[in-house]
Amino acid sequence: MKQIKETAYAKINLGLDILGKREDGYHEVSMIMQSVGLSDEVVISKGNGIQISCNLHNLSCGPDNLAYRAAALLAGHCDIIPNVHIALNKKIFLAAGLAGGSSDAAAVLRGLNRYWGLNLENYELEQLAAQLGSDIPFCIEGGTMLATGRGEVLIKLEDMPETWLVLAKPRGLEVSTAWVYKNFNHGRVVHAPCIWQLEAYLREGGKAIVPYMGNVLETVTIPAHPVIASIKAAMLGAGAYYSLMSGSGPTVFGLTADKETAKRVQQALTDFDVETAITTTIGRRN
Repeated sequence: MKQIKETAYAKINLGLDILGKREDGYHEVSMIMQSVGLSDEVVISKGNGIQISCNLHNLSCGPDNLAYRAAALLAGHCDIIPNVHIALNKKIFLAAGLAGGSSDAAAVLRGLNRYWGLNLENYELEQLAAQLGSDIPFCIEGGTMLATGRGEVLIKLEDMPETWLVLAKPRGLEVSTAWVYKNFNHGRVVHAPCIWQLEAYLREGGKAIVPYMGNVLETVTIPAHPVIASIKAAMLGAGAYYSLMSGSGPTVFGLTADKETAKRVQQALTDFDVETAITTTIGRRN
């Protein structure tokens, strides 16, 4: 097999709540994760050892890269000497709360599973993925899922109806996920998402899910970076029917009724120094 291509889709959090601190030091979370169409391309071909290349010069391609770590983990698990070149064509914003690195790692696990003819089931890949990061198990299949534990305990949900949205990330702004979780304080939460009701209304989609959405991590990231609140307000003012920060940030997404409204929302952000994309929610991989 000469070459394998995988698509690595970004994710957003339709709802993110923190239930408490775990004995292992992680936070117990309850969240609805959703794949969106913005994606990276991962191309696997023959190489020497594990080689990573990328279209972005400012992304490390060494052993600290999640794609590299995923390849090394799978090779070690299956007792394979890896000789692969992994090319990352990145379009997902970096350090954005969109699981770009996690999705690339998941794509590497899926792709090498095919490239090496391992025939591992998705649940086996998810178990390996959990050793690398909390978002990576979700990214193996994606779609719409309830995530609990530290994010690795997944329940597949019926795909929500296709929904248009705008993504916006302040250019050059990076937020440390570890810092956000470390500084989270339940006492600052005014509105927490109602995850079980959000799950119940997902089939309807659209404005039906809005009352139950929310992200408690906004209480940490927005005070430190007020531009996020300004972007949310601009999206709502331009016609988005809901806007929320994804993950620990700093990316904001705005849900819209149609593509034309999404274009107006994107246009309304020209006064901000942001990376933007118009995309839709997407369903789970077959």
